[in-house]
Amino acid sequence: MDVKERVAHFKRATDRLKNEVGKIIVGQGEIVDGVVTALLAGGHALLEGVPGLGKTRLVRTLADALDLEFSRVQFTPDLMPSDITGTKVAIQDDAGHTVLDFQKGPIFANIVLADEINRATPRTQSAMLEAMQERSVTVGRQTYELAHPFFVLATQNPLEMDGTYPLPEAQLDRFLFKLHVTYPSADELHTILDRTTGWDAPKIEQVMDQQGVMELRHLAMDVPVARHVQDYAVRIVMATHPTHKEAPEIACRYIRIGASPRGAQAIIVASKVRAVLDGRFAVSAQDVRAVARPALRHRIIRNFEGEAEGVSTDSILDDILRVIKESG
Repeated sequence: MDVKERVAHFKRATDRLKNEVGKIIVGQGEIVDGVVTALLAGGHALLEGVPGLGKTRLVRTLADALDLEFSRVQFTPDLMPSDITGTKVAIQDDAGHTVLDFQKGPIFANIVLADEINRATPRTQSAMLEAMQERSVTVGRQTYELAHPFFVLATQNPLEMDGTYPLPEAQLDRFLFKLHVTYPSADELHTILDRTTGWDAPKIEQVMDQQGVMELRHLAMDVPVARHVQDYAVRIVMATHPTHKEAPEIACRYIRIGASPRGAQAIIVASKVRAVLDGRFAVSAQDVRAVARPALRHRIIRNFEGEAEGVSTDSILDDILRVIKESG
């Protein structure tokens, strides 16, 4: 199978996946594209929005459309790290001796829904760090490898809501994308009501298995990136640093810490997936611009002035994308 046929197969497979998700999720096309992109890029996604917008339903629907092991963790203030990773329990072996046996927690799955992740304390949130970055879990002196693919899809409520804890910066940096889930339009709300207030519910078909996901991921990672396109992504990331010479005035004024190298990595791998989703086997500057906001919005830390004046990271990124041109 040549490159054109492989790219065409990629597009057909992902279109089928998005169509199955679209049977349940009305609208939110940008969010669905972002979640699928993160999955195929080998990253994780953080969905933020007020309760009732279908964040959890989106994740469950995606899991139903994929023949992958799925687990869900409902984060609450009293959740403990061992409730996620698992713990060692005392059992009797065949000889009657008491031994410690490791009982795996819900983190041992292909798709893990971390529901309302910012309802738990930072100590419990940090239990996800090793799994999200290293794809492994260490308990005591023993390290356990996680299955491939491993994809964390976390939902969180806006920090202004009661009973929420901000995620540590190190954990936010492990997410490939942060996606904002918005309210549906009036027409979309009518469609939601038509689909959810009767007896009949749409049936979701499984369209992809573990091997299929990994094959698509390998294809996406083979997509070449021209040097000038990569340079464009690098200059966007560098412009988020207030001391950099290309940083626009709004970045110098409102940013305390800019995006890490993981931000540049996220832009490039997500741009590769976006290119193949569009039926192309080459990354363009437009791909970089399209993924810059979800890849960087959670990696920028505003200073006191930026928080006090309510300047959003998206506003800062909009100005950076306006100032930084495709050719340096």
